Amino acid sequence: QVQLVESGGGLVQPGGSLRLSCAASGISFSTYTMGWYRQAPGKQRELVAAITSGGSANYADSVKGRFTISRDNAKSTVYLQMNSLKPEDTAVYYCNRGVGRIFAWGQGTQVTVSS
Repeated sequence: QVQLVESGGGLVQPGGSLRLSCAASGISFSTYTMGWYRQAPGKQRELVAAITSGGSANYADSVKGRFTISRDNAKSTVYLQMNSLKPEDTAVYYCNRGVGRIFAWGQGTQVTVSS
């Protein structure tokens, strides 16, 4: 059974930083492209970053240069380092496959950027 557990969210001031983690179990983690998604209130869920099994990363234009995705295959964990946070980054953040058929979603982790 696939399980994705996100953590690391919180309340941060504009310009601040957070590091999100997502621990995966029940899958051959190292073989999958993994992604971070976010869903703001009243908006559709969007993919903001993805990383291939080999470590190549891609980003949505809205986060490029501010967010960095990484992975530790030995720990079956994917990370999202978020710097220079803006109020518009406020959302629930989820991890899942970056391409292909999506796994069941985890509970997500709330990120709130506000002064």
